[in-house]
Amino acid sequence: MDFQYSEDSVAMQEALRRFMQRHVLPANLDWHRQAESGTYPVELLKPLKALAKEGGFWNLFLPGLREHEPGVGLSNLDYAPLAEIMGRLPWAAEVFNCSAPDTGNIELLHLAATPEQYQQWLLPLLEGEIRSCFAMSEPDVASSDATNMRTTVTREGDEVVINGRKWFITGAAHPNCKLAIVMGVSDDGPGADKHHRHSMVLVPMDAPGLSVVRNIPVMHHLAPEGHCEMVFKNVRVPAANLLGEEGKGFALAQARLGPGRVHHCMRTIGQCELALELMCARALERRAFGKRVADFSNVQDWIGHSRVEIDQARLLVLHAAWRMDQRGNQAARVDVSAIKLVAAQLQVRVLDRAMQVFGAMGLTPDTPLSALWSWGRAFRVFDGPDEVHLRVIARDELAKAQDQLGATAAYYLVS
Repeated sequence: MDFQYSEDSVAMQEALRRFMQRHVLPANLDWHRQAESGTYPVELLKPLKALAKEGGFWNLFLPGLREHEPGVGLSNLDYAPLAEIMGRLPWAAEVFNCSAPDTGNIELLHLAATPEQYQQWLLPLLEGEIRSCFAMSEPDVASSDATNMRTTVTREGDEVVINGRKWFITGAAHPNCKLAIVMGVSDDGPGADKHHRHSMVLVPMDAPGLSVVRNIPVMHHLAPEGHCEMVFKNVRVPAANLLGEEGKGFALAQARLGPGRVHHCMRTIGQCELALELMCARALERRAFGKRVADFSNVQDWIGHSRVEIDQARLLVLHAAWRMDQRGNQAARVDVSAIKLVAAQLQVRVLDRAMQVFGAMGLTPDTPLSALWSWGRAFRVFDGPDEVHLRVIARDELAKAQDQLGATAAYYLVS
């Protein structure tokens, strides 16, 4: 395992930092002003996206990018530091066509789309002409166990009929969101295998019967792109809109979640780095009880702990990215659970420390800290709660122990 970035990767990182400083950061205030006024900053993003595409910063996340497709597909390992840089500004990923949930949806369509679906949906997503959402979580069941799902996907001749309710569907309020990838139960028979009874369907957002009920605030923050509740009432689409094989939706969902979780973790590292930088600068500038806040030992402890914890999490993320590149997404399943667990908890801790150093200001929108803390707290729930990932890791350890049962006997000092 060599985690030394290639020369091309280092050059790309420097170029991306310059691009962010020159073009993206100067637009940050205007982006927030427009978003807070209720207008998604589509027009502000257009020239930035054109510059990113022209500058070779497009579709960086997709390792399997094909020759005729727009962008620069990198390995997961080389993409990781770039996602860190983008992640420092939560809206920046859209500039480079690297936003969730589009990245996961593009990977899913890359894996399973028919030629017709490729032309209608995947190419416009790759070009950044449209956005998409992924409708999986539901309000009436424990969505950490997808086998609980109640939304139905029923085949009726040449059509598929969808009925159900979804929520916390990221991106559904974006004005350019044109596609929902919907997961539901297509085989509800008594003998149906719980992992082979789901299907995925490509549903246009303007399909009759589909309604976005509300954009749900997360920790009292209303995201302009939306974390929405959606209702599907007798939504009919052609059976040709089924994604992949009928009954194989659960496997597709698992394939989609791996890379998406890794990308979230990469961006989180960048946000934690930003929080640490802000914390240190504030501690050096602020004075209390006759000395700098940076001179208090407990603040130095927070800074020291944050530094080593960020570095530990980064190494774990890079290891997961390396394993995905070398052995495939499925081989990295436990590694992905580990980084999802560690990164979400890391963000809550580091941001909490930074907010404490800032005092009351850290609770306001004057800094990005409170919003990033809220995102970190939400991160402990979405894409699988902490408890699910702990179970994945523990079961893997127990399985290894079962295979090696008795191997530790020689360490007991008993005759």
